[in-house]
Amino acid sequence: MVMKKYLLTYTGVAFALYLHHIIRAIEVPLDPNIQSELPQPPTITKQSVKDYIVDPRDNIFIECEGKGNPVPTFSWTRNGKFFNVAKDPKVSMKRRSGTLVIDFRGGGRPEDYEGEYQCSARNEYGTALSSKILLQVSRSPLWPKEHLDLVEIDEGAPLTLKCNPPPGLPPPVIFWMSSSMEPIHQDKRVSQGQNGDLYFSNVMLQDAQTDYSCNARFHFTHTIQQKNPYSLKVQTKTPHNETSFRNHTDMYSARGIMETTPIFMYPYGTSSSQIVLRGVDLLLECIASGVPTPDIMWYKKGGELPAGKTKEENFNKALRISNVSEEDSGEYFCLAANRMGSTRHTISVRVKAAPYWLDEPQNLILAPGEDGRLVCRANGNPKPTIQWLVNGEPIESAPPNPSREVAGDTIVFRDTQIGSSAVYQCNASNEHGYLLANAFVSILDVPPRILAPRNQLIKVIQNNRTRLDCPFFGSPIPTLRWFKNGQGSTLGGENYQVHENGSLEMNMARKEDQGIYTCVATNILGKAENQVRLEIKDPTRIVRGPEDLIVKKGSMARLDCRIKHDSTLKLTVTWLKDDAPLYIGNRLKKEDDGLMIYGVAEKDQGEYTCVASTELDKDSAKAYLTVLELNFVISLPLERPERPRDLELTDLAERSVRLTWIPGDDNNSPITDYIVQFEEDRFQPGMWHNHSSYPGSRNSAVLHLSPYVNYQFRVIAVNDVGSSLPSLPSERYQTNGARPEINPTGVQGAGTQKNNMEITWTPLNATQAYGPNLRYIVKWRQRDMRESWSNMTVRTTRHVVWNTPIYVPYEIKVQAENDFGRAPEPDLVIGYSGEDYPKAAPTDIRLKVINSTAISLQWSRVYPDTIQGQLKEYRAYFWRESSLLKNLWVSKKRQSVGFVGDRPRGIVSRLFPYSNYKLEMVVVNGRGDGPRSEIKEFTTPEGVPSAPRYLRIRQPNLETITLEWDQPEHPNGILTGYNLRYQACTFDTFNGSKTGRTLVENFSPNQTRFTLQRTDPISRYRFFLRARTQVGDGESLVEESPAPLNEGRCCCDFGDGCLHFPLPAPTSLPTTTISLISTADTTTTTTTAATTIVTATESTLIATTKQEFATNGSSIWNVKAFPNSNWANITWSHNFSAGTDFVVEYINSNNTVRAIPVKAQTPSSVQLADLTPGMTYQLRVFPKWSRPSENSYITFTTSSAYTKNHVDIATQGWFIGLMCAIALLVLILLIVCFIKRSRGGKYPVREEVLDNGDRKIDDPSFDYSDDDNKEPPGSRTSMEDGTIKQESDDSLVDYGEGGEGQFNEDGSFIGQYTVKKDKEETEGNESSEATSPVNAIYSLA
Repeated sequence: MVMKKYLLTYTGVAFALYLHHIIRAIEVPLDPNIQSELPQPPTITKQSVKDYIVDPRDNIFIECEGKGNPVPTFSWTRNGKFFNVAKDPKVSMKRRSGTLVIDFRGGGRPEDYEGEYQCSARNEYGTALSSKILLQVSRSPLWPKEHLDLVEIDEGAPLTLKCNPPPGLPPPVIFWMSSSMEPIHQDKRVSQGQNGDLYFSNVMLQDAQTDYSCNARFHFTHTIQQKNPYSLKVQTKTPHNETSFRNHTDMYSARGIMETTPIFMYPYGTSSSQIVLRGVDLLLECIASGVPTPDIMWYKKGGELPAGKTKEENFNKALRISNVSEEDSGEYFCLAANRMGSTRHTISVRVKAAPYWLDEPQNLILAPGEDGRLVCRANGNPKPTIQWLVNGEPIESAPPNPSREVAGDTIVFRDTQIGSSAVYQCNASNEHGYLLANAFVSILDVPPRILAPRNQLIKVIQNNRTRLDCPFFGSPIPTLRWFKNGQGSTLGGENYQVHENGSLEMNMARKEDQGIYTCVATNILGKAENQVRLEIKDPTRIVRGPEDLIVKKGSMARLDCRIKHDSTLKLTVTWLKDDAPLYIGNRLKKEDDGLMIYGVAEKDQGEYTCVASTELDKDSAKAYLTVLELNFVISLPLERPERPRDLELTDLAERSVRLTWIPGDDNNSPITDYIVQFEEDRFQPGMWHNHSSYPGSRNSAVLHLSPYVNYQFRVIAVNDVGSSLPSLPSERYQTNGARPEINPTGVQGAGTQKNNMEITWTPLNATQAYGPNLRYIVKWRQRDMRESWSNMTVRTTRHVVWNTPIYVPYEIKVQAENDFGRAPEPDLVIGYSGEDYPKAAPTDIRLKVINSTAISLQWSRVYPDTIQGQLKEYRAYFWRESSLLKNLWVSKKRQSVGFVGDRPRGIVSRLFPYSNYKLEMVVVNGRGDGPRSEIKEFTTPEGVPSAPRYLRIRQPNLETITLEWDQPEHPNGILTGYNLRYQACTFDTFNGSKTGRTLVENFSPNQTRFTLQRTDPISRYRFFLRARTQVGDGESLVEESPAPLNEGRCCCDFGDGCLHFPLPAPTSLPTTTISLISTADTTTTTTTAATTIVTATESTLIATTKQEFATNGSSIWNVKAFPNSNWANITWSHNFSAGTDFVVEYINSNNTVRAIPVKAQTPSSVQLADLTPGMTYQLRVFPKWSRPSENSYITFTTSSAYTKNHVDIATQGWFIGLMCAIALLVLILLIVCFIKRSRGGKYPVREEVLDNGDRKIDDPSFDYSDDDNKEPPGSRTSMEDGTIKQESDDSLVDYGEGGEGQFNEDGSFIGQYTVKKDKEETEGNESSEATSPVNAIYSLA
């Protein structure tokens, strides 16, 4: 479409804006009033989809909506013939619409109405067509009855269970379930194919535990149909049970299943092909059998899989490529592999395309006599054919139209006339589908109309951007002009901009722009106009805002807010407190120029904002109010100083002046400096520059000035907090002019084209010009040519000399000059004219292959006169033509390497091995590359491969480690296999880590998986994996097996210094402090325990206080042990240098000696692990290089073992056995007691107890235990620190420990017993007595 532009012109006091137009198609405004008046051919606005499937249980609605003026009428065809809606009582058409309604409430078969429908919308200006709508009724046929025999199959064999669902419309969704409606578990061994069949890569015995039924779900009817279930009978060769093969390292050999190489179950053979349409999803599928179950991997020959579009599905058996395009064509192959081998299947994919739009025809509105065209361009595979129709009929059979010309996919209209309006259809079709588009051509003749409201008033703030709108419409497109105040006016500068839609925009509204603007739209049919009144308003400004205040509670505070605004605008002043609207109560009074607060309270403290606003703009200012308590003294905060004031200029001289000022308040921080700034109004008006600075103790300074500058000064005060606001400017002072004293700097001469030289320089600034009309005298001449100087006077900062020879030196001078004279003679500068491209290429290029990634180059240098400029480098362009590996896609991107200077040789490195390369060379100067040399070809030899892409380590259990890896990204040759080196490492508490010997495994190039049988469950492994070619091993990929849960990140030293100990022990442990005495004869032990009391006889600790091991006084002292049940923390102090190797040696009671190496720290410590509970150890610490003293040992004892996991001992077997033994022993004692009593003997103990009135004996519930240790009645058995406490501390063992216990002459125990007490409690006191259990038994008699 052609656009119209408008050119701004103006004369006299008024102005007019003319819009020069280029013909374009007319756009009808969206104004409904205009659209209702203009004639318009019909347009289809809504229709049903092309493939329309309906539910047979519902009424059928075939949509067809349209618009036009007059309102169009609708008709239908069915299967290419006129469909008479009135003859069928079941069919009706919606009012003012073409939508068909087929009602089956009175009966009828929906299948009778299937067919191809097309809708037509017609009025007097043309006919529009809908797409052809294929109506189909959904079907869900029943599953054919069939009898399925029992499926017998050997274990390990492949199996396919066919589904063969009944054809439905649309096709049903398939899923497999058992007859008990349980979903069939699917994995990489058992999965459903895209055709609905269920595939078993290998059958296992557990597959016979259920049956298999194929189910089909139909969308429209919401029904599910189930096929008769399959039943499996799996024949196994070797009887077994689950336990036997669960613990076997190889499940298949345990079952007696022979391992087989993969074979494809679908698709069949080694290759297949598939055609897919552009824009849809492509689904490729490969299902393979084999034992073990093979893995499926996908590749594309000659390149990578499409990035960002591929997704592997169904356990990698399906590859989905979304939104297929032509670039996705090619050969894809799936690789099925297990440890027995691999196989591949190649799928050739061809992408076809249904027609799709490149340029869809658009509606065209023209004025009489105008030209236009309709374009219909579509693409597809195969290329679609284009057919034009007019009003639904082929254009070939339509009435002739002399203004219309058909040229393939374009219809050209010339000199159109009223009455030639029509609707054109473009049909693009090929064997895969079709496209149909309607586009009408409407010929309109409409007088101009102004669409904006009449007599608008626009108000705008001065200096703001504004826009006057004047939307218009007409056919032919009108020409728009703007007038101001009814007469021509001159508009100066670039303040006005006219937009294509007729709007007039002002970049900065000025007072003189105020007035009445008239826009006039004109075409051959008439004109229309409208007026817009523009008023320019003054901005709203707060000229004096509130300032921060500190006031006492109960006093009065005033916050200023003095405002200047346009008097014709209504002003609104609001106050905010802490950014929320302020409530004006009794204590607050809002005045015209501020806010008064009476009786200030604590709640009044905060940030206050004054907001002044009109209907056009607003301004705001903030201040903070601080409220102090009465009689509350504080130090005032430090703030930036107030601005200096009252600037005065005195002692006016030719090149100097004295500036004096009055300092402002320093706000409790002394002023340290004053900065004097100046501004001049000739070169950079409004820009302030630093002039000089002075100490804070001064308030006057003599300023040195430059000639011909109209100075204005201001002063800024600085303290430790910051800088003040600038003072108000001083009065201006202008110095007299003089000739310049310096010349421009940075003079350069360089060519921008081959026949010129551009001379540039850094201009003088405002204080260097020294006079009016600053200009520059530029002189130049060719060097060594003895020619006269050429010169030019300019006022810019550059000058271009044309018609220069190619790259020759020039002498250049640039001299400053003003009206008072010239600057001194300038310095001479050498420049060069422009360069041209080199004319020659390097010759006699010789290549020599150095290794697989580099070659050496030699060439003959070009003659200097062919360079035509400054030689930058010789540059070699090279690219990888192909790889010697078949089907390996390579990038042919051109690369380059430069050899700086005039040199005849170089080296090209970073090449890919085993590849074919091409190379050419050029000469490079400042202009660019010269001609290219002849192309040389070379081949790089085979190299070592890069590291494998990844190495994944999995530990499915404690017995095995599984490794998986991928091929190298750059094979760099023919892979001959993989080399895996690994070593185990076990952490030893006493000797640190122990690294096993290195083991080596070699694999074939197609093997990418390895299972390692572990020798023990606690070792860590480090793996080194390399790929290998005939040249050798490539780069290693190093990974470590995961760490056990009770270790740190790393527990073993594999040679990289990674040596970690087990995680630190818990805190709150018993602490033993050992004092060391210098002689072996004298020992002392001080023991403190957090939870237990340790007697002096439990351990004897001997060591020297300080052991000297060197003549320089290096010693070890303060050795301490912090033992627990099975570990101990050892610490010591020393004055050895950092990094000294210590040895911690300890000996247990069995004389087993162990040692741990430790690096010196301050203080040093180590943890001894795997100690024996309750055992005594001797320990000493000494440097690794020394011979320790025999009397340097200390001794410590680990505590008794305790149970970490608290369990219910009532359920433990040992506890039940102990209770049974005690019960049996009690029963024997009862029998003995009754026998003794039957003999008539009396026991004095019983009588003595009864005489003492022990009421407890008569109580059968009495607990015979020590009162000090008795637990509350009903307490449960508890465990603490591994010691089991019963409800009574009495035991038969205790009976034999007391010294007072007695036996009578027949051996019966008749004595009293004593509860075991600490020695301190028993000495000097009477023994604590309790009734004997035997006497208690007698008391029951």
